[in-house]
Amino acid sequence: MILTLAFRSLATRPLRSGVLAAGFGLGIAVMAALLGVGEVILEQARSPALAGGGDLVVAGSSGSVDSARFLMAHVIGSDRLRPRTAAASPSRKASLYLVAKHGDAIPISVRGAIPSLQRAVGDPEVTSQSSWIDALSDADWTRPSSGDILRAMDRFHPVPHNSSQTTSSSWAEWLYFNGRTRDGRIRFYLTFLVGEGGGGTRPAIVRLQLDYRGRSTNYSAASRIDEPAVLERAPDLDIAGNHVRLEGSRYLMRLALQKEGGAGTAVGEIALDASPGAALPPATIHGARGWVTGYVVPVLSGAIHGTLTVDGERLALDDATGYHDHNWGFWNDVHWQWGQVAGGDLSIVWGRVFPPSSVVDPDRMPGLLAVLGPDGPIAFSTNVAIAEVSDGSTPNEITVRATGDAIDLTLTFSVAERVRTRLSMIQIATTTAPMDFLQLGGVYRVAGRAGGRTIAFTARGAAETFRPSSSLER
Repeated sequence: MILTLAFRSLATRPLRSGVLAAGFGLGIAVMAALLGVGEVILEQARSPALAGGGDLVVAGSSGSVDSARFLMAHVIGSDRLRPRTAAASPSRKASLYLVAKHGDAIPISVRGAIPSLQRAVGDPEVTSQSSWIDALSDADWTRPSSGDILRAMDRFHPVPHNSSQTTSSSWAEWLYFNGRTRDGRIRFYLTFLVGEGGGGTRPAIVRLQLDYRGRSTNYSAASRIDEPAVLERAPDLDIAGNHVRLEGSRYLMRLALQKEGGAGTAVGEIALDASPGAALPPATIHGARGWVTGYVVPVLSGAIHGTLTVDGERLALDDATGYHDHNWGFWNDVHWQWGQVAGGDLSIVWGRVFPPSSVVDPDRMPGLLAVLGPDGPIAFSTNVAIAEVSDGSTPNEITVRATGDAIDLTLTFSVAERVRTRLSMIQIATTTAPMDFLQLGGVYRVAGRAGGRTIAFTARGAAETFRPSSSLER
């Protein structure tokens, strides 16, 4: 029937039928050509050998990626991803203003990058400019050392004086280290804390909490230190005869502390070795009126070496493991939950910050849990539930459940040791409602999956939480 109608139309109106047939033919030809080109483009996009200016763009959710060197060296450059990566190059866009003689300002969009790395990803603008070569400072990106990456992650921050939060004088920034011998006989918690100052100096304190022979003893020293030196040299710090030095991938700490509330000293040296890539890069949370808090874990798990002479007794730390993190921000009316454990080739850190409700909606502050392996991050989740089961005024068990597309993990922490401290370090970190800070030691049972791996292990670990102040257990 259709064929008969076509012949009759051709016989009665041959010109119109011919034009229509040609149009249909041209349309089909164009569609076939587009499908062919699309197939070629798709094949090229799937080919890792064809850089073509880059196939993947990585950016931060709120701007630049602060930990870009860590990302390139220990994530993209990890053994797991390096064979699948043709080339990678960092770049940054910004606006400059060309000011004419008559005063008009003309905005200009500019981009900075590393010439050799841009050529590797096939950037045509750089490829055609043979005079564009890497500067000496570009080696920090093309051949970054683990020590340089650690130092960039562990830098200190200027107090944001444009914030109304500064009136509370609650800014503090600190390096935190913990360690334990394999048999659990010796455990220590060490803090180098710097507060908000004035006149070019800042108050600072070093505090060691030592758990040994079933006792917990505190040692400390305090002084004021030069603010420009802190911002320029940290994590290298010097506080009242005590210091931290980052040498390559090793943190060296020299201590000369007095016992709190009695006669006695703790002196000696502790070294913590960082493993490349076994770190959690910086994360910053911003709230209303300039409120900010930040957190980074340069060493999730590393070997501890050294000795301490405590009240005349020498303690060896040659068979020990340790951890190091770094916090900064405003701490008035702030508390947190936190924990850390390592087992086999995995390191896990979890936590949640509870800021004042006046600066951040508590319901919009998720918890977090990160799992790292020997080649870098394995899985990360912000869908984290943290439940504490208390026996009286202190928890005896903490359960952490993290879920997501690549993770379904449960950590059950059985508390064995508890140290309760009033949160008041030289009046830097204070709370309007009195709170006590609890440092906990015990055993984690970890079970579930992360990044395609089945995980099941039991290991010693640590946790922190808070409780309303009490005259008991202090």
